Amino acid sequence: MGLLLLVLPLLVLPPLLPGAYGLPFYNGFYYANSADDQNAGNGHGKDLLNGVKLVVETPEETLFTYQGASVILPCRYRYEPALVSPRRVRIKWWKLSENGAPEKDVLVAIGLRHRTFGDYQGRVHLRQDKEHDVSLEIQDLRLEDYGRYRCEVIDGLEDESGLVELELRGVVFPYQSPQGRYQLNFHEGQQVCAEQGAVVASFEQLFRAWEEGLDWCNAGWLQDATVQYPIMLPRQPCGGPGLAPGVRSYGPRHRRLHRYDVFCFATALKGQVYYLEHPEKLTLTGAREACQEDGATIAKVGQLFAAWRFQGLDRCDAGWLADGSARYPVIHPHPNCWPPEPGVRSFGFPDPQSRLYGVYCYRQR
Repeated sequence: MGLLLLVLPLLVLPPLLPGAYGLPFYNGFYYANSADDQNAGNGHGKDLLNGVKLVVETPEETLFTYQGASVILPCRYRYEPALVSPRRVRIKWWKLSENGAPEKDVLVAIGLRHRTFGDYQGRVHLRQDKEHDVSLEIQDLRLEDYGRYRCEVIDGLEDESGLVELELRGVVFPYQSPQGRYQLNFHEGQQVCAEQGAVVASFEQLFRAWEEGLDWCNAGWLQDATVQYPIMLPRQPCGGPGLAPGVRSYGPRHRRLHRYDVFCFATALKGQVYYLEHPEKLTLTGAREACQEDGATIAKVGQLFAAWRFQGLDRCDAGWLADGSARYPVIHPHPNCWPPEPGVRSFGFPDPQSRLYGVYCYRQR
């Protein structure tokens, strides 16, 4: 009897909507039964059950792109052995759950009929230029679009799927509250990253940044609500010199009660960050107005890091940013810039009324 209680719930079907009797229900999208579906004598169903294999092919390597671009997630299917007559299949694309975020339906289609979902509406479509090509094109990529996508092909009772991993080219940077070190809970960390044109970094992004040389002794939130920090040069304030280099972890922390810094992730830009040549130094208010007068906006921290990382921005002049901090990006050693290593230097959060600096502006292309 206990076994029945476990199995029976799996057999419960969703109720048919009025007027939809006889229509198969699939992910909120209704398909009319085609002649192929209803005609059991055409041999197609029998073929699939008699040694014909449905194969879905997607790339093994990760696809890299940048925010605002368009990208194609490749997906093709075939039959082994090949079939002479074409078959009517159903296609489903969805984004897999990661770091506590729910799965997201992207697109479902049969023939020329399709439906898109949520934030993907108006930005995605199938590329069906060639036979058996069901690749997905995503336009105007957003920061939250990176992750793993599944392409599923359904032929009657047969279905196969493949995985496509999409990663945005970007830069990880630590962010500290204007109030000082370890002042942000997880939700506040998400908010400040968003305000700086970024998202909370994933562990994979932080690990890749560590491999590229990121060394930071303050622990910060990651996307999965763990708290970690990357160390290249072991030293006394960072766990001691006896520990090996690596990404060190405090493990999961309470999203509301615990407070740390945060690691943000910003992608390559479509626009341009530049140091505004101005006859005089400015207060923060004056800096905002100067960028507006130049047809731009004051740059965010994530934009400055992205410009340093991907556009080669190299300037030894400190400038205001949108969050009220003053920073400057250095790639090559300068006589009056110390230390000589590449990076984005910070003056913290100076008094916005009494301290005078230049300004970094951002102009959308």
